[in-house]
Parts: sequence; structure tokens; C-alpha cells
Amino acid sequence: VYIRKHPLEIPPPSEKDWLKDDEEDFFLQDPDRKCDALPQPFRMINKLVMLVFENAMEIIERREMLREAQKLKVQPTKCFPTAEFQVTGRANCLAVSGKYIFVGLSVGLSAFKVSDCKEVCAWDAVKTEICAIHALDLGNECHVLLAVDEMGLVWLFCFHKESFVLIKILNEVEDISRRSTCVEVVLSPGGDYAGVLLQGNTKAWLEIYRLPKDSWLKEMEKSPGAAAGLACRERRSSWTSVGDIFLLQESPVSANKADAKLSLPVLLLKVKPPKPITGSSFKSPLDALKKVDDDSMLGLGYNHLIKDSQWEQQEAIFRSTYRDYPEAEGERESKEEIPRHATFHFLLPSWILQVGPEMKVQPGVPAGISVHWDGSHNFCLYLLNRPLKEKVDSDPKPDVVWPCAAPIACSAVSSCSRYLALACEDATITIWDKHLGYPLSVTAILEERLIRSIYFL
Repeated sequence: VYIRKHPLEIPPPSEKDWLKDDEEDFFLQDPDRKCDALPQPFRMINKLVMLVFENAMEIIERREMLREAQKLKVQPTKCFPTAEFQVTGRANCLAVSGKYIFVGLSVGLSAFKVSDCKEVCAWDAVKTEICAIHALDLGNECHVLLAVDEMGLVWLFCFHKESFVLIKILNEVEDISRRSTCVEVVLSPGGDYAGVLLQGNTKAWLEIYRLPKDSWLKEMEKSPGAAAGLACRERRSSWTSVGDIFLLQESPVSANKADAKLSLPVLLLKVKPPKPITGSSFKSPLDALKKVDDDSMLGLGYNHLIKDSQWEQQEAIFRSTYRDYPEAEGERESKEEIPRHATFHFLLPSWILQVGPEMKVQPGVPAGISVHWDGSHNFCLYLLNRPLKEKVDSDPKPDVVWPCAAPIACSAVSSCSRYLALACEDATITIWDKHLGYPLSVTAILEERLIRSIYFL
């Protein structure tokens, strides 16, 4: 048996087999780049290009994620026009009533059919620019229109059997210096009443008219010339060769018909803004009580016993107490300024606006209006069936007054006319049930917000 005398040893490596420092990580290097190492400054440029490329990929991935999330959401329906028509002049406004579309133009009015968009009639007797239109279907192919022109005049029309009939200009006056401009026009549901808010040079007021729509229908049926209309021009329509798109070309033939004499609207109310509350001139409480006609309702606060000296004394105490606080600019002037804008609604009979037994109430016909002026705390309600002995020019007293804790900013009435919403300047919203006569909810917005408008959905 052969036995090794010395243990087996690994021979030491020779110097030629030693690894160099730059070749220790040779197994991590790309063989293709072994001889292609970039010198400076190209390596820096390479790093910048790679950084830009990575950032771009991150942006692309983020946008892809947003696009995928957008696809999961419910997309709104896109509507494209199926037809177009050309009008004379410039179209400023439009209103839909029944099967007709009424368009206010820079030269007058035009009526189009909803079914085929063909023009059936146009009114341009005065060549005035119409800026706003309100229309309502009265039935029996009769429509009532209130149009406001560029000068603020309110034109009352009756559209019957595809013809315009001018009834009256509601705020027309002979003296131009006394002319008033229309701020807002409202038609009551059913077309029984119309409200017009007017502004003069220094004052504003609200006029409520009763529209004799039943008389109009009878007069239209009795008078064959009435249905012909006033200055109504017929236009022929020609279809283009493109699908559902057509243009309307004016026909050289125009038929000017005779005037149709219809019943004029009746002015029921002329509501003026409330006057600022001043010092009392009453010497005793008995004198103030004599001025109160009925003790069943709250008044506007004019019949009080506070003297002018007491107002001045209270103002002096307030200023001395809070003299360190700066006064808001224009605060004194705003208190004494008479409001020039009002919000009004037509209301159906309810517990809030009760009608006497001697007055006949028709279902669906408004029994009163609600009015509140800018900066006023009072929400006033007026009955429309007022006695004839009362003069229209006199300032009528409200039948119901609701005083609020803060000035009323805006209001709204639901489409069913049952619910009433009042929003005050202290960001408090109250919902009233007019049929039952009590508030349903009171919501106060905690943050300091100013409510500009309110709507029922």
C-alpha cells in the first residue's frame, strides 16, 4: 500500500493568473459593451436621455390609468343637430309653446313648427329687436306671448292659427322722459295672469295684469279677419340635398293682414317697494291702533310708537359702544336706499293664502302672488281677486306678511306649487308646505356663505 508522506497541497497561483482590479466584475458586464464604453461627456448625455425617457413612460402610464378609469364612468349622451334653419337677422332668444318655436330676432319675431322646423309666420312691422320671449299654450291653437325689446318695452301678442296679433304694449307712454324699462316678465301657469317688473329713473314697481284669454278665443272665432293676423309673412322652405338638413329661404310674396281688435289686459295690482321705516308721529297708542285696518295679520311695521329722537339715541349708543370697529363703506347709504328689484311668484290657493267664501276659486288658477324686495325682511302675499273699488294706482297693502329674521336673499316655488323655499342672507333655508301651512325643514349653512339663487329639482 502506497502512503503519501506529505498532505496534498494546492499549489500557489502564478503571477500571470492574478485578476486585475478592473476585471473583477467581468461576469456582470454585457459582452457587447465590452469594447463600447462611452467617454465623458457622452455618458452624462446618455443618463439625461434615459431620465427623460423614464419620466415620459411614467406620464404615459398615468394617462392610461386615467383613460381606463374614465371608460368605467357613465358617459353622457351626445346629441347632434338633425336640422338647421336660417333666419332673417340675428336670433337673440327663443321659447317653446305647444308645437311651435318662437324666436326673437333683431328685426322682430318668427314662429317655426317643432315637427319640421318650417317657418309659418313672422312679425317685423316695427323692425324692433326682441331680447326676451315668454310664451304659453292657451289651447285651441292659441298662444300668448310676452316679448321684451331692446328699449325695455313689453309687447303682448296672441298667436292664433299661425298668425301674430299684437294686442298692446304694456309699458308704452307718450312722454319719453317717463318711460319705464322692463326688468322681468312672468306668465302664470295657465296664462291667466302676467307680472311685469318695471324700473323708472328713480323708482321701481310691479304690475300684475289679468289676461282675458277666454275672451280672446271667442273673439278669434267670431272674427274671421282676426285669425289672419297682423303683418304676417309666409315663407317657403326648401330642403337641401343633405339628409335632414334644410335651409329656409324668404319668399318674395308677403301678405299684410288687417289688425285684429282683441280685449285688452286689465291692470290688477301695482305693488311698490316698501318705504324705509322712520320715526312715528303718533302721540298715543290709540292713534297707532286707529291706523290698523284688521288685527288678524302682521303689518309692515309702519304703525309704531318709536320717535325719531329714540332712533337717534339708539344710533348714538351703538356708535359709542362699537366705535373701535370700522364701519363698512356705504353702509349708511344702503340702509336708506329704496330697493329696485323684486322676486315674485304666482301661488295657488292654500292655507297660507286663504280666499274668502265670497270669492270663486278655480282649480289650477293662481289666487295670489308672493313678493319680496331686495334687502327686505318681509315676505308679502297679495290676493289677485281684489275688490273693484280699490284704485289701481294706490299702493295696496299685503294680505299676508311673513317677517323673517334676516333679509330675504332669494326664493323658489316647486313645480307643483305646494312647496315654498326661502333663503335669507344669514344662509338659512326654510322649506314651507303651503297647503298645510307649516315649515317642513330649516337648514342653516354653518360656513359664511351668501345664497344667490335656489331651485327645486
